[in-house]
Amino acid sequence: MADAGMLRFHVPEPEVRPGGTPDFSNVTIPKAGSVPRPEIDVDPRTIRDMAFSIIRVLNRNGEAVGPWAGLLSDDELLEGLRNMMTLRSFDQRMQMAQRQGKTSFYMQHLGEEAVSCAFRKALTPGDMNFPTYRQAGLLIADGYPMVTMMNQIYSNEADPLKGRQLPIMYSSKEHGFFSISGNLATQYIQAVGWAMASAISNDSRIAAAWIGDGSTAESDFHAALVFASTYKAPVVLNVVNNQWAISTFQGIARGGSGTFAARGLGFGIPSLRVDGNDYLAVHAVAKWAAERARGNLGPTLVEYVTYRVGAHSSSDDPSAYRPKAESDAWPLGDPIVRLKNHLIQRGVWSDERHAQAEAEILETVIAAQKEAESHGTLHAGGKPSTRDMFEGVYAEMPPHLRRQRQQAGV
Repeated sequence: MADAGMLRFHVPEPEVRPGGTPDFSNVTIPKAGSVPRPEIDVDPRTIRDMAFSIIRVLNRNGEAVGPWAGLLSDDELLEGLRNMMTLRSFDQRMQMAQRQGKTSFYMQHLGEEAVSCAFRKALTPGDMNFPTYRQAGLLIADGYPMVTMMNQIYSNEADPLKGRQLPIMYSSKEHGFFSISGNLATQYIQAVGWAMASAISNDSRIAAAWIGDGSTAESDFHAALVFASTYKAPVVLNVVNNQWAISTFQGIARGGSGTFAARGLGFGIPSLRVDGNDYLAVHAVAKWAAERARGNLGPTLVEYVTYRVGAHSSSDDPSAYRPKAESDAWPLGDPIVRLKNHLIQRGVWSDERHAQAEAEILETVIAAQKEAESHGTLHAGGKPSTRDMFEGVYAEMPPHLRRQRQQAGV
């Protein structure tokens, strides 16, 4: 019988704190190629177990095995590798720029490059992503100019958003990248609404919603699942489980009570978990979910099991809440190294070519950075016009804003 004494408030605790020994023995990793690939029109009730497994393609020897393999050519895989390498190099330069005071804020993607880079290749032009702040790979993989991304980070005179967004909160309708919101989880219901509107208008475009493990605790996440399942919205519901929110482990969002993918089961949504550090697996699952959405079969919930290697942001120090060696102990490895090893195993890549590509990519990123900085940085050079804050808000500017603009002398 429960203790009838004083009540005690419960706060979940991670299994290990700074100074402890990292332990991922509780992460069950199925053998690569062991999870079946169901038909696109499968009855969700028959694949409930897939919400508790992990779809993997690349095995420990760098081989692509199983029913989810074989969707990408060597050229497509080489492009994917370069996209991930470009994102990582971009991150390094922008993180350094933040430390040099050239921008106020930055967020890296270290260890998560495969999730967004591979997913983008499963979509078609016109589809719309509703991303969080850690999916810049969607832009990199779609050929969005790095110079433009850097201009936005620096909030300089060439910033396409005119300094009206926090650095790294990009926006590009042309590239299917909805404006990032600092209010987390809002993009989930927006994506479902956009997808419903696309279906209502008999369009062919689908939406992709993005959220992190921590933000699944917000009500917007659950509201999105209600509407997506009820109206069979053509949307892919992505949950990036990188084990940590800003400074709290996934258990605060009830990650330890099951899987995040399993939350879709109560809504009748087919729900899958995928190795988020396996480029081939991410692409295959994203393609499967996108085809379901495009075929009027409704939403799919996908959980990407990955790990945030770096800090949450340039304002965060992860050594305060997790062991420094924890990322080294993560059992699913580095997505870039894994795809590199696969391509070497296939005979289309080598360590020498990889080193050469790293140097070439770094040179390209540095050149883009120099061009962006010629337009100004946070504390030097050109800035957006003060007038810009009054533009692009109303179709017809109201009288009080016209007066304020006049008072500002712009």
